[in-house]
Amino acid sequence: MSDLAESLQGIRVAVPESRQLDTLAQLLQRRGATVIKTPLVAIHDAPDAALVLAWIRRFIEEPPGIFIILTGEGLRRLLGLAEINDLREAFEVALGKSRLLCRGPKPERVLREIGLKASDKALEPTTDGVIGALETMELAGQAVAVQLYGEDPNQKLMEYLAGRQVPVDSVAPYVYADDSETSRVVSLIKSLSNEEVDVIAFTSKPQLRRLIQVAKKHDLEDQLKTGLGNCCIAAVGPVVKNQLEAEGYKVAVMPDRTFFMKPLVTEIMRYYRKE
Repeated sequence: MSDLAESLQGIRVAVPESRQLDTLAQLLQRRGATVIKTPLVAIHDAPDAALVLAWIRRFIEEPPGIFIILTGEGLRRLLGLAEINDLREAFEVALGKSRLLCRGPKPERVLREIGLKASDKALEPTTDGVIGALETMELAGQAVAVQLYGEDPNQKLMEYLAGRQVPVDSVAPYVYADDSETSRVVSLIKSLSNEEVDVIAFTSKPQLRRLIQVAKKHDLEDQLKTGLGNCCIAAVGPVVKNQLEAEGYKVAVMPDRTFFMKPLVTEIMRYYRKE
């Protein structure tokens, strides 16, 4: 067996993810880790597709001066809905006419897939980073479109744009649904409490919210706090890390610069090499 395959041998890693569970799990398993798969968050198209489609039609008819893209997931779903309604080509053309501001690397990746690239990047992959990028732009007379993160209205960003006195047209192309099997989430919390998990890897904010919700509903709050306190907490990036720390949990592992699955696994490996 290679050194790579043995690097996490015997380490039990909980992967609370759905969209990227298989990718992350495979990266960990190749390095010898025992992966505990617990899908916590499901993502679905917005329940009112007509509203999203109407937004796409407005975008095509009159492309905004600036389009703020908060997530790759959202952009993919907009493209998918446009395709279903024979508007994909027109939507891509309209995207090419707007100044595209991406919050992080994932929407940039989706743009590259359709032959476009970000005009601007957030200073960091957060709302504050987006606002920081907007501070350098002349917004007078510009219309701004915003693709939201799930159903979060992003009040901070909206208030900033209102303060700059620009018209905003926002869209929420997907929603998070807490429809994973609750029994599996309860099982994960108990495994954490019983010290049967060495590492838990968080890749999005809704994952922790789901754990906390289930813990409250099933009177497992103390077990969750104990379990997360006893294991190594890994976060894919600063947004997730900040949320964990706001809840009182210490993050031991996070990539320094590139916030993807592979760098996260690399940092987990580095953490165990230090022990």
